[in-house]
Amino acid sequence: MFRGDHMSRARSRLIPVLVAVGLTAAACGSGHKDTAASTTAATAAPTTTAAPATTVADTTAASEATTPASEATTESSAAVDTTPTTEAATTTTAPAGETFGDLPSPCGAGTANGATDKGVTDTNITIGYGDDEGYAAAPGLDKEMSDAMKAMIAWCNQQGGINGRQVVGNFYDASVTEVDKAMTQACADKVFMMVGEGYVFDSGQEQIRIGCQLAAMPGFAVSGAFNQGPGVRVSVPAPGDQVVLSGAYQAAALFPDAVKKAAFVYAKYPATQEPRDKYAAGFPAAGWNFLDCDQYYGIGGEADWTPFATALQACGVDAVVFVGSPNPNFQNLLAAAKQVGFNPTMWYTENNEYDSDFAKWNGDNGGAGNNVYVRTGYVPFEEATPGSAVQKYLDLINAAGGKPAILGEAATSSFLLWATAVQQCGSDVTAKCVFEKVDAIHDWSAGSLHSPGDPGANQTSSCGILLKLDGASFTRVSPTSGFDCQDKYVVPVNTPAVAAAMLGADRVSTLNGTFTP
Repeated sequence: MFRGDHMSRARSRLIPVLVAVGLTAAACGSGHKDTAASTTAATAAPTTTAAPATTVADTTAASEATTPASEATTESSAAVDTTPTTEAATTTTAPAGETFGDLPSPCGAGTANGATDKGVTDTNITIGYGDDEGYAAAPGLDKEMSDAMKAMIAWCNQQGGINGRQVVGNFYDASVTEVDKAMTQACADKVFMMVGEGYVFDSGQEQIRIGCQLAAMPGFAVSGAFNQGPGVRVSVPAPGDQVVLSGAYQAAALFPDAVKKAAFVYAKYPATQEPRDKYAAGFPAAGWNFLDCDQYYGIGGEADWTPFATALQACGVDAVVFVGSPNPNFQNLLAAAKQVGFNPTMWYTENNEYDSDFAKWNGDNGGAGNNVYVRTGYVPFEEATPGSAVQKYLDLINAAGGKPAILGEAATSSFLLWATAVQQCGSDVTAKCVFEKVDAIHDWSAGSLHSPGDPGANQTSSCGILLKLDGASFTRVSPTSGFDCQDKYVVPVNTPAVAAAMLGADRVSTLNGTFTP
């Protein structure tokens, strides 16, 4: 079994980043109101499975922060039908034939009325969303999420809103270290719910969010205290007490010897520490063995990555699990490894490395990342077909001038799940009703945008795809089409973060207090 991260040779210049954990309400906020402009895109007949492609040109691939948010992954090794099991409300009249993939649009004209909850009026529903794009060390961090939310709000409003109520979106920039201010402002603005947001240090918002009883349906949730927090539902569940092993099993089948000599490279802060701990706890079930050779880097990056590559080489590591962002950290590590002649059989990573800029970098740098393997629970962009959910997302984001990204797809899925529940509530839109509707949904793929998960029970999907970086493009490795889905790909874990979250019998965190919408 893996023994932890007590590797003394790890040379990190850890840049201190202060997180406001459990602070009282701040005097001012960091949010501003932003109502998205309308965009449209026509759709054709929906499809339910990915196209059987083995090599894909990475022209519009995705980027993602290093979070469990993209760990969306029941028993089958073939393509699965991901049609969601939701019912349309009779109070909405959606434009004829309007869909998002195989999901009927939850948006349209209607006669809903009444000020039924905070942020809800006869004519509008005001929600909050946001990211960390103002973070000085990484400008634009997670901006793809807000780009997606603006596009989805505009798409929905152009159809008539939800049951006739227009959706108003307030944007809140947490800038990583100011998540307490962002949440304080959202509470002060009395938004109905937070939808599609993603904050790296979301643990720092929880006492404030719970204190003002603000329900949330985030695009991703990092900390165990939030991803299993009270008043939270996640469209692509990645709870802290479960880990997805599809990629671990697929990689072990390809390289059974290499995975027995594995090690982690990660930063010691929640967004990378918590997923690393989940992988360390779960991967041995798939045949992985971790050497006592963890390398951890400063969250602001490193001036010199060669000591990391040299240390891994000296340990005899043959499979590196990198937890972090591709640009610049992973790119710099790969470049350093090439410089010192360290060439492991495999670099293993998750959704966030599936990135068009990363692929271009690899093509421009002699294939330094050609042994990078990426697990994803999303249909690759290159496999988009007319009428599919992936194509719909690409159409909307490209029309809005945004960058397609798995992170944006996560926010899109969150918005669609929220809108579907709101539509079913009819006139009586309350957070309680929305959560009751979500809790009845146990097969959700956002119109086949991603593999099916169970948001109602907060159970992650047991499906996944393994991709490989080759030059400036990604290649599908396993399976040859669709998703590989097996029950053994999801296992329970009990990490330090799970213990710290103080989960109740219902798997809901009690660390920062409780409330029920």
